[in-house]
Amino acid sequence: MASEFRKLLGAVCAIVAISAAIGFASDIAFNHGEPWFLYRMATVGLAVVSTFLLLAHWPSALPTKLPRWALQVGCVALVVPITTLIIWSAMTPLAEWPFWQKGEKLMEFAFVTVVGLLVSPWIALAVLVRQKEAFAREQEMAFRLTRSELERREQDARLHLMQAQVAPHFLFNTLANVQALVDAGSPKGPHLLRALTTYLRSAVPRLEGRQHSLGDELASVRAYLDLMQMRMPDRLHHSVDADPAANGLACPPLAIMTLVENAVRHGIDPCEKGGRIDVLCTLSKTHALIHVTDTGQGSAAQSSSTGTGLATLRERLKLAFGSKAALRLYDNDPHGFCAEMDIPIGRPFS
Repeated sequence: MASEFRKLLGAVCAIVAISAAIGFASDIAFNHGEPWFLYRMATVGLAVVSTFLLLAHWPSALPTKLPRWALQVGCVALVVPITTLIIWSAMTPLAEWPFWQKGEKLMEFAFVTVVGLLVSPWIALAVLVRQKEAFAREQEMAFRLTRSELERREQDARLHLMQAQVAPHFLFNTLANVQALVDAGSPKGPHLLRALTTYLRSAVPRLEGRQHSLGDELASVRAYLDLMQMRMPDRLHHSVDADPAANGLACPPLAIMTLVENAVRHGIDPCEKGGRIDVLCTLSKTHALIHVTDTGQGSAAQSSSTGTGLATLRERLKLAFGSKAALRLYDNDPHGFCAEMDIPIGRPFS
């Protein structure tokens, strides 16, 4: 703001000086060998600028009834005649003293004083208004940044809460399956426990990690499907196929797992003949497309049981990727269900 004030005041001083030179050059300044008129004008302008800048911070404390802007404008108006009087007194030869008795000198003094009083306070007011506007814009930007940061933290907190809710849900369901095999005395129980132990060693640390890749998620899905196939070997078949380039992409923890678990519990498990689950991940230039397809009971059986889980997954995708992610559900002809998850490439998940 100070630089803007200097530019404005310098422009005004130049205009005043040019006007004075045009109006009085032939009769006052240059005919009498006084080329110092412009320097006097510049000195007055410098005094005004210095006063304005000094009073912007000094004194540090003012009476409550005296606003700083009023002090600045008032002193800018006051410094014009004082500075002009000092300059004209100092630069007037003793033989021409007092200068106000000389018509030319008095006209110069009056001209500079009047113009300074008419222009300088208004310039000061204009600069103060611009300062207030700039300060308001800065405050607005700071508020927006603070609000954006608070919203981001809120989203992180909500996302971590959702993850904390999803992880126990999955683990408890898996442990219940293991318990059912153990209670039934199935010889597959020990093998399933060993597979579960292997799975948990790789999956549990990821549930609390801030960074989770699509490769991590697919590894957990493969382990989970292996566990489920050991529980119902004749009724569940599966495949997981993914573009190797997708392994390093960001993916919310348990996002694909939620879809696969729904397919097992509500698609394949209730179906007497069982079925097949296929997980396919393909890449485009901007998005990763994950299909989880089953040949089980279809959407009628799943819609009544998975609404909460899918709604939570949609919310998690929205928090992680905004409007760039999508979850689409449709029937798999001739029978079964398909969930299609579309997530952007290149945006890190946190």
